Amino acid sequence: MKYIALIYMDPAKSPPPESPDFSKMMSDYGIATQTYKTSGAWIAGEALQPVTTATTVRVKNGRTETMDGPFAETKEHLGGLYVLDCADLDEAIRYAAMIPHAAMGSVEVRPIWTIDRA
Repeated sequence: MKYIALIYMDPAKSPPPESPDFSKMMSDYGIATQTYKTSGAWIAGEALQPVTTATTVRVKNGRTETMDGPFAETKEHLGGLYVLDCADLDEAIRYAAMIPHAAMGSVEVRPIWTIDRA
């Protein structure tokens, strides 16, 4: 079954770039990603640009409206994601726990709804 692991973090709690802690965190991301690939669970994974680059789109009464920034004001921002093919939720949770931001933010694990597109 496919799962998405949505990585949320408070940018103020992440280590600053070019610090030793940032280098360690990125190394840990590399280890997690390599583990997913070696196990065959890896489907995709991406980091996102800062929330300040986001645009929210809504359609109301047939008109497209856009707004700079995310939909809601929160301290934790969506910072990236992995899509993993796991045997079950327990395996998806085990892999999500390997994501470095799980220790300083949160990782939402959700099954992907497979829709027959035939």
